[in-house]
Amino acid sequence: MTLDPMVWEQIRAGRAPDAEVVERIARSELAVLGSAGAADAGARLSASVLGAGPLERLTEDPAVTDIAVNGDGRVWVDRGAGMEQVAVSLGSVAVRRAMAVRLAALAGRRLDDTAAYVDAVLPTGVRLHAILPPLVSGGPHVTLRVPARVPLSFEDLVAAGSVPVGWGPVLRGLVERRVSFLVSGGTGAGKTTLLGALLGLADQRERILVVEDVRELAVEHPHVVHLEGRSPNVEGVGEVTMVTLLRQALRMRPDRIVVGEVRGAEVRELLSALNTGHEGGAGTIHANAASDVVARIEALGALAGMSLPAVHAQVLSALAVVVQVRRHGRERTVESIGVVLGDPGGRPRVVPVLHRVRHEGGNLAGSEGSEGSGGGGSGGSAEGDPAGWLALRRAARERLVALVGAEVVP
Repeated sequence: MTLDPMVWEQIRAGRAPDAEVVERIARSELAVLGSAGAADAGARLSASVLGAGPLERLTEDPAVTDIAVNGDGRVWVDRGAGMEQVAVSLGSVAVRRAMAVRLAALAGRRLDDTAAYVDAVLPTGVRLHAILPPLVSGGPHVTLRVPARVPLSFEDLVAAGSVPVGWGPVLRGLVERRVSFLVSGGTGAGKTTLLGALLGLADQRERILVVEDVRELAVEHPHVVHLEGRSPNVEGVGEVTMVTLLRQALRMRPDRIVVGEVRGAEVRELLSALNTGHEGGAGTIHANAASDVVARIEALGALAGMSLPAVHAQVLSALAVVVQVRRHGRERTVESIGVVLGDPGGRPRVVPVLHRVRHEGGNLAGSEGSEGSGGGGSGGSAEGDPAGWLALRRAARERLVALVGAEVVP
């Protein structure tokens, strides 16, 4: 008897496939396959029944951060230097669809013609996104975001050169002094990794409430509570939004409230929470430059029905610092540390105090911010109003010194 019929025999007997059943089936073939052959067959069967099939070995590669299966069946991976195609055969469209449906089921979600896309986390911690035709062309598209096997600590990031020399004490100071901050950057820039590492520096007596649409943030801390949103079912009911979760988090005795990614109307609840005594709050936000963060928050505030004056007032009161991260090839680095200040018109802007610059030859070094483009939003720049811009930069530096201490600001 081959292994596949044995699996179906177990299912017909009313026993759903699990690790114990897979191991028992593999052991039953020990006499035929030998110990090494049975172990290999068990691993392949486990990957096919309980895991990602032929993609399983890619998820176990410590260099792989992302896996993408396109509708044509081709497989692409990112090992830190951009997407590259790999020679992995996943079979026909029907087989690939079955794999996507199985992965969704492992994550506790449904994927079919009535619920044609899913965004969830597998039991292994891998983030899954899958979408079916006709919403996409060809066959199913599957994207996997593979987390680090062991969450990187802040010391790991410093040792890897992701944090410029001399900036570590500043970032530590943000956490130790309970300064509210956002980590901004593009897709795959390392926002979640940096935020998780920074939260690991929090006092171990603190209770950290983490609110996410899909769980991604890994924090090495003894008292972390994760709240995760839920999509509506096929009847359109049962949805739990980030807004609802943030309201619940406020009632759970948090010392810190953290939003894994601010991407919608929950920005209103986050800003309100940071304005009502919940110090040390943090989150991530998509922005290609620190100067874009305020505009991004304005757009999200509009989704929540907030007026521009209300958004500006809340940001100036609630948010103190923006840490910008950027990806350079295989490197993910902290690009700048800026302070949120109001311009003469009352609009917030992010003014860089520390800015990483690239010298000739590609070497990176930390320096005091000096670029006119780093301000963000309306108001002067180094070119249009150099005196005003220098005054704003001095004020930003003084503000950062007041937040984290003069002894740690380079």
